[in-house]
Amino acid sequence: MGVGVKRGKPLQRTRGARPEQRRFLIYCEGECTEHQYFKGLRAELRALPVAVCLGGEHGEPKSLVKAAIEHKNRAPRSASDRWTAYDEVWCVIDVEAPVPHEGLEDALKLAARHGIEVALTNPCFELWLLLHFQDVRAYCTSAEAQKALEKLGSCGYSVSRKHLVYESLRDGHTQAEELARALRGRKKGYADNPWTDVDRLVGLLKAARHGRA
Repeated sequence: MGVGVKRGKPLQRTRGARPEQRRFLIYCEGECTEHQYFKGLRAELRALPVAVCLGGEHGEPKSLVKAAIEHKNRAPRSASDRWTAYDEVWCVIDVEAPVPHEGLEDALKLAARHGIEVALTNPCFELWLLLHFQDVRAYCTSAEAQKALEKLGSCGYSVSRKHLVYESLRDGHTQAEELARALRGRKKGYADNPWTDVDRLVGLLKAARHGRA
């Protein structure tokens, strides 16, 4: 007859508390440069606690904001969004120059009503990239900013194919952040050229990565 063995409570592993993921949804107006930049940044921030989802709609500002609002509202009911709302939803928008985007003001008002944050650049996103390599203070059109970035040859960018090597920008981030803040200090607002506040969004993403947001 076998001897009965009294089983104790199953061993429980002590697990360290994982920081809660802070989820950002980002809709980019540009299909190439902006997406390549934020995909590179997302890869850099791949560890917890930040998750970045890039929206799939592109176009003029108002339609972009509308698409972001719809995505924000459906996220809690969407399997592709893990049935979870986003902590922050952002649209990355160019003012454009010499002719500003038609309907920009309406887009900004719509975003504000629905709790959508907006990262703006005047004239275009390429200005933010340029600031990683050099100071830019003089007025420039969208075409001039794009050509200046291509001429640098520092990040693989070309006007024709809007290619971008994200890794080449890492060392210049602190400089770009400082120069962007300096531009805002000298200007009255996004209607002044050059101007950008993309650094606000990037700073939040990096802070969330380190659990500071």
